Amino acid sequence: MRIAVNTRLLLEGKLEGIGWFTYETLQRITQQHPGHEFIFLFDRSYSKQFIFSDNITPVVIPPQSRRPILWWMWFEWAVPWALKKHKADLFLSPDGYLSLKTDVPSVNVVHDLNFEQFPDDLPPSYSRYYRKYFPQYAQKAQRVATVSEYSKQDIVNRYGVNADKIDVVYNGCNKLYGPITNEEIAQTRKQYSQNSPYFLFIGALHPRKNLINLFKSFDQFRAKNDMDTKLLVVGGKMWWTETIRQAYEQMQYKQEVVFTGRLEAAQLKNVIASALALTYVSFFEGFGIPIVEAMNSNVPVITSNVTSMPEVAGDAALLVDPSSVDSIANAMGQVANDEDLRTQLIEKGRERGKTFTWDRTASLLWESLIRASK
Repeated sequence: MRIAVNTRLLLEGKLEGIGWFTYETLQRITQQHPGHEFIFLFDRSYSKQFIFSDNITPVVIPPQSRRPILWWMWFEWAVPWALKKHKADLFLSPDGYLSLKTDVPSVNVVHDLNFEQFPDDLPPSYSRYYRKYFPQYAQKAQRVATVSEYSKQDIVNRYGVNADKIDVVYNGCNKLYGPITNEEIAQTRKQYSQNSPYFLFIGALHPRKNLINLFKSFDQFRAKNDMDTKLLVVGGKMWWTETIRQAYEQMQYKQEVVFTGRLEAAQLKNVIASALALTYVSFFEGFGIPIVEAMNSNVPVITSNVTSMPEVAGDAALLVDPSSVDSIANAMGQVANDEDLRTQLIEKGRERGKTFTWDRTASLLWESLIRASK
C-alpha cells in the first residue's frame, strides 16, 4: 500500500502538540511496516531527521501553508495533485485537515473541537475556516481518529458523524519524562524558583487554559498557607490577552509567579519532575498530555473535572471545578499539606501513566488506516 501523509507540522526544533503526535506515530508506523511505502508531503524544506526509514519518499509541495487562504490552496490544489502524481492508495492527515478535491480514501486525526466551543479565542479568519471545513472533513473521511472518548462523542454530537467510523487512538508520552534525583530537583528549583517548591502550569497562555482562575487560586492558596511556594508558568505568550494580563497585574502574590517561556523537552523534563504538583485546570482539553507527563515523573496532578481530563486522569488526580477558584485553591492546599495524599497520587499516577504510550497510539492508528483501506 502507498500511503501519503500530511507532514507539514514536522518542523525541526519547533514540534508542538500535534507535531509530536505526528513524529511519534509516524516514526513507529513507518519502521514497523517496511512492506508499505509512505509519501511524506511537506510544505517547505524538511529535516532528514524526519525521514525515519527507507520506505519513505519525501515530497515538498508549495505553498507554505500557515494561514487560511494558504491552507485552502495547499489542501485543495497541491495535495490532490501530489496524491495523483504519486498514485497514493490512502491519505493520512495527523492534523485533521483533508482535501475535498480528491477521491483517495482518507483518514484524519481530529484531536479536539475547541474551536467550536471557544470560537472567539481564535483570530476570526481561523475560526471561520475551522468551523466551515472541519465538519466537511469529518464527513468525507473514511475513518476519523481522535485522542479520547470525550472527543469522539463531541465529533458525533456536533458533526453527526457515525460513531462506528471514529477510532480512539489516545495520546502517548515521551519516554524522556520520568523521575529525577533529589539532587536534580534541588538544582532545578535553584535555577527556576529560587529554591522554592512550586506548582506548575504547562501550555499556551491561552484563555481556555484558565490562567485567570489559576492566578486567583494561587493568590488564595498563598493567603491561607504560610509557605514559600511559587507558581511556575511554562509556555509562550502568543495568545496572552489583556484580560489575562490584568488578572496577573491584580495578583497579591504576583512576585511569586515565574514565567519561563517555552522550554525544550530536555529542560521541561526536569521542570516537571521537580514540581510540587501540576495544576492543569483548563476549561477544555481533547486529551491533556501534561497530565501523563507529570504522572510519569512522579508528580501529583490537579486537573479539571470537565471534557477529557477526568478520562485521562482516572482516579490518579485531584479533580476540580475549573470555574471555581475555591475548588482549585483547596486542592492546592491539600497537595501542599498532606504528605500521605501526595504519596497516594504519585503511586496511582505512576500506574495510570503506563496506560498511555506512543507504541499503543501508533498501533491503534495503524489499525484505523487498515480499516480505511478495506
